[in-house]
Amino acid sequence: MKLSTKGRYGLQAMVDIGVYAKEKHISLKSIAERLDVSENYLEQLIALLKKNKLVTSVRGAQGGYTLARPAKEISIGEILRTLEGSLAPTDCTCEGGKHCERNTRCVTRPVWEKIRDGINEVVDGISLQELIDDYESISDNSCNKFYI
Repeated sequence: MKLSTKGRYGLQAMVDIGVYAKEKHISLKSIAERLDVSENYLEQLIALLKKNKLVTSVRGAQGGYTLARPAKEISIGEILRTLEGSLAPTDCTCEGGKHCERNTRCVTRPVWEKIRDGINEVVDGISLQELIDDYESISDNSCNKFYI
């Protein structure tokens, strides 16, 4: 499984929002500048996150984005599945996906299911708050540039 830029940049944007939007809404432009990502592309990702109730927005001069729930209640898995879809390594093991005609006789299917379950267990076991805490820990102890 390889994540696309949607998953990578979207997760980075969620960390950025979690870090910088604690006391006020944060603009899309400022997120795009910090992440060095096109504002237009980031807008598409944020729209998906908003549709799935991971971020909220406010219009206007003081508007922008903030997390829809506390960061400790948002899992990395929820973010990645919002942006990427299923994290299963094969179509036949996608949650709610199609099953092939060899399903009951496929000796490799259990391998793909274990990989899928392992990936989901890892990403669902990490909260957005953990990444925010890691970011803040690194930024407090470093004189060098660091990245979300």
